[in-house]
Amino acid sequence: LIDLEPLPKPDFLICGVGTSIYDYGNQKSIKSFDNILDEGWDLKAIEGFMSGIKGVVKQPRRFQNAYKSSWYYPEASTERIAEIEQQIEHKGLDLNVVYSSQRDLDILPKYANKGNALSWLLKYLKIPRDATLVAGDTGNDSAMFHKKGMRGIIVGNSQPELHEATVGLPVYRAEGACADGVLERLLHFKVIDKVSSAQRDDASCTEDIAIQPRLKRLINEESRRSLNPEDHEFLKLGYSKAIEGLRKCITPMGFAACSPEENQTSGTDANYRSVWSRDGCIAVIGSLSVKDPDIRNCQKATLTTLLDHISIPGQAPANVSIDTQEPDYSGVGGICSIDSGLWLIIACFEYLRVNKDIDFIRKRRPALQRMMDWLSAHDSNNDGLLEIPEASDWTDLFGRSYNVLYDETLWYRANVCYGRILETIGDWNMAGDYLRWASIIKKRILDKFWPSTQARNDGIYSFSDQQSAIGDTQYLIAQVTPFDFDWRCDVYANILAFLFDVVDYDRAQKSFRFMWGVGVNNPFPVRNLYPPVQAGDPGWRDYYTVNLLNLPSHYHNGGIWPFVGAQWVLFINKLGLRELAESELLQVAKLNEQGINQAWEFNEWAHGTTGKPMGKAIQAWSCSEYIRAFSELGLDKWK
Repeated sequence: LIDLEPLPKPDFLICGVGTSIYDYGNQKSIKSFDNILDEGWDLKAIEGFMSGIKGVVKQPRRFQNAYKSSWYYPEASTERIAEIEQQIEHKGLDLNVVYSSQRDLDILPKYANKGNALSWLLKYLKIPRDATLVAGDTGNDSAMFHKKGMRGIIVGNSQPELHEATVGLPVYRAEGACADGVLERLLHFKVIDKVSSAQRDDASCTEDIAIQPRLKRLINEESRRSLNPEDHEFLKLGYSKAIEGLRKCITPMGFAACSPEENQTSGTDANYRSVWSRDGCIAVIGSLSVKDPDIRNCQKATLTTLLDHISIPGQAPANVSIDTQEPDYSGVGGICSIDSGLWLIIACFEYLRVNKDIDFIRKRRPALQRMMDWLSAHDSNNDGLLEIPEASDWTDLFGRSYNVLYDETLWYRANVCYGRILETIGDWNMAGDYLRWASIIKKRILDKFWPSTQARNDGIYSFSDQQSAIGDTQYLIAQVTPFDFDWRCDVYANILAFLFDVVDYDRAQKSFRFMWGVGVNNPFPVRNLYPPVQAGDPGWRDYYTVNLLNLPSHYHNGGIWPFVGAQWVLFINKLGLRELAESELLQVAKLNEQGINQAWEFNEWAHGTTGKPMGKAIQAWSCSEYIRAFSELGLDKWK
């Protein structure tokens, strides 16, 4: 990496999960460190033992060294790793077993880990711990954070296993992923004074290293251009129009789903004159970067309204009417709105993270706990995944049910967020429980929704395993039930799965390659489902013709959603394709500029084939997610 990219040359490298220290200046290993690792270490005996474990595959030679035996063991359970540790003890071997990233199993000398290696190096260099800053993202980094006196950074894309291992420790949990998360805290510690755009681009997971060659070729084949000054001005205009539009959605109770003044409602459309849990929470999250005091106050009002109407059992309202102040818990069709509570937990954490309003969240702890308990009850078979009633989430007139990718992805994120909330207010034991459960949820999602031809280690069969006869999938499939599965690509759910770190970069690149290849971003970013369900398909429901909403390429059946398009931009940017992200944001801006009656209507959705705007004007989440994408790309810093 140092040879390929302009990375600063280090003085020393701690390598192999803390099993070797390399003096970079002198280009040699420090032998005196190796001596402390010899005690009780028998590499030949270890490899003989590991070779007999079913499902374990030895890693390539380049990942091995004299004091590290490294293996692949995908999606192994905590119980299975504990069994391996016990078997090693019974063999009379005193070793250190490290499992990380739900894949990598390292067998090390008993004193070998990154924390001990770092402590040894600090003594060797006579550097005090309180002058030391560490950063990490997986479980094998946890030992560094447990060394007293060291300051630590846990980056935004870290695994739940690291959050769980560091609950209660004085670490900084960054929001930025990879190097951006490190830079975020280096600024705080005043190690650096500023980060220029060029430096940030160099530090991020760039195309040259992180992006798969096939994906690079796919992108390079596209006739896309760098944005010119006129394009930049257009994006800035879109940002100001989005702020203006979001302000039109402000009510004393919080963000309305769409501007009450810009839309005429009748019949069931009266629901749009409400503060919706999912719409309002997405609007809160998307607008957190805005300094406008009216918008800031509306964020808190939105959360207050929703939290004040949590039912006694713990159900979040689908919406609360701004005219009558009455809550509706059922949503469209009289079915419970399962994702209302999920989004509310996530939004409360994001609000807490940005505004540090601990007293507000602490007072709402009982309501938040009831919500988590109510949601947990929907995992009736205790397998980590929620059982979703049909048409009960944001696709409220669409026939998804049982294990639905979108809802399970939110469930994972809600457990992480609630664990982080509990840690912030000082309930460390329970925080660890939720973070630990999040790891289980993530494993279940990958097991069920990313079918693979590779053998399973846990012996548990699910119906989605039938897809393995077809081959490895390129994305997370949309739905799994005990009786069938929906092989379609839920574009929005796959976007969220990467933004919420359910899938890693490798899987996200595969998903992007598929979605880009089939053109989900044409004519505008982005169609929420590919391909649409056609009449006569097994997944077709007659009620899709209600109000002609879910015909193919309409509404939730492959319609184009500007708020999802903005999150598509965030997805691309997180992949490291910054230039393409800006180009796609330009397309989202053009979509928002369209209008049924006037320009810049930020409509609810558009037809998936024609791109013509549909639905209500000045939709809150269409405005807020454009604001979020514009800000997270750093475009709000333009002069």
